Amino acid sequence: QVQLVESGGGLVQAGGSLRLSCAASGRTFSSYAMGWLRQAPGKEREFVAGIIKGGGSTVYADSVKGRFTISRDNAKNMVYLQMNSLKPEDTAVYYCAGDQSLHKIMVVTPGSWGQGTQVTVSS
Repeated sequence: QVQLVESGGGLVQAGGSLRLSCAASGRTFSSYAMGWLRQAPGKEREFVAGIIKGGGSTVYADSVKGRFTISRDNAKNMVYLQMNSLKPEDTAVYYCAGDQSLHKIMVVTPGSWGQGTQVTVSS
């Protein structure tokens, strides 16, 4: 397992941008697929974006495609989520997630979670 700590959340107006960061501990970070999940009030946790261990392939939920970009720096054990053109419906707690299987992240059952960071988008 990897330990994950998110940062970068906050309050932003609709149309604005935020960049979330996730710091991972552990020597095996580069062997993990990584991703971001989110949970809005009263809703189920959902998949947002994922990236394979080598970083060469990414996948996004339809709701964020074209607006969000996931990336990773294996040398720094970091994962990022650049969020542009934010909408009020993007308001949620965002969680960094890691697993050796990208599929497990996509179906919201990763082996490792962070504590979450709040993103609030005002209209």
